[in-house]
Amino acid sequence: MNVIETPLPGVLVIEPRVFSDQRGFFLETYHRQRYTASGIDEIFVQDNHSRSAHGTLRGLHFQLKSPQGKLVRVSAGEVFDVAVDIRRGSPYFGQWFGEYLSGENNKQMYVPPGFAHGFCVLSETADFMYKCSDFYDPTDEQGVAWDDPALAIDWPIDQPILSKKDAALPKMSELMDCLPRFAMSQV
Repeated sequence: MNVIETPLPGVLVIEPRVFSDQRGFFLETYHRQRYTASGIDEIFVQDNHSRSAHGTLRGLHFQLKSPQGKLVRVSAGEVFDVAVDIRRGSPYFGQWFGEYLSGENNKQMYVPPGFAHGFCVLSETADFMYKCSDFYDPTDEQGVAWDDPALAIDWPIDQPILSKKDAALPKMSELMDCLPRFAMSQV
């Protein structure tokens, strides 16, 4: 597998080895030893799978008391996947990175704890799968508005389909008092 560092330290793009022939293909979507050797030392405790229609935008989500690291991938369709550094005091605070993930390119993205995460669907539908390093806690879920001008995320869609909850998410400036503090050991 090929691991690509992004402009946000800790956020990684993974290109797994794909073995193809006339019958189809095979790839490993996770191998603890290889991922640990590549800097992803999370113990994942929950796997999730969502299917979303074209134009759907989910996010930008995070948890405060139980921050989740996420290893994300798309098995069918295509999404634009985004990670945003939300750690107060981080030299990368408020910066984002996006990557196109699809069932064709088989890329994965690792989003560490301390980052908000979201994606938008570019294909007719997309099956989005992700491993989480902590359990989902609906009482702890927070989020940042997808269109916060302070973040200036260059989403490839203009009028996304949002849940009521995601449409009401606050801007980053409204969350400053509750965001996690950055520690130098996190770079």
